[in-house]
Amino acid sequence: MKRLALLVLVLFSSLAIAQAPTRVRGTITSLDGDVLSVKSREGKDLKIHLVSNVGVTTAKTTTLDELKGKYVGVTAIDKGGKITAVEVHAIPPQAKPGHFSWDLQPGSTMTNANLDGIAQVSGGNEITLNYQGGSQKILVPPGTPIVAFDPGSRADLKPGEWIWTNARQEADGKIVAERLNVSKDGVKPPH
Repeated sequence: MKRLALLVLVLFSSLAIAQAPTRVRGTITSLDGDVLSVKSREGKDLKIHLVSNVGVTTAKTTTLDELKGKYVGVTAIDKGGKITAVEVHAIPPQAKPGHFSWDLQPGSTMTNANLDGIAQVSGGNEITLNYQGGSQKILVPPGTPIVAFDPGSRADLKPGEWIWTNARQEADGKIVAERLNVSKDGVKPPH
């Protein structure tokens, strides 16, 4: 009975690992069929297996005014008690709403919400983000990257371009991506 319980635990642990999201950020080194080779920001050589109908979007610069009223993601850090944006980007409406820890850098957060307000304040613009169960006011200093996306294709997956994907890592360690964002004309997706 103990062996059966252990086997079930191992099986469910393997399934949980197989479904674990893996954020990949890095520079494309090559594309060979459905395998995208990437040098991660941590310096690791990764192989990302693309599904046959992988969704690709390309990054483009935008403004807060163009994103007002839309669903956005804001990566931020706390600077002396003031939540300050590191980057602002358009995101799909199915992205998890809320305010939570993020892995861009130590102490960073992500807020996925509707951008409902923009006010000029000392140090830049203060944006108001509203999501079910909460709200955040975040300072966006001048020069903060503000990014939206256009539809792209596999042709945009060129060596030297930067990618970001929320892939899944399967039990055998294989990284699989169903969609990814890629840089274009020097504009990087969120990183």
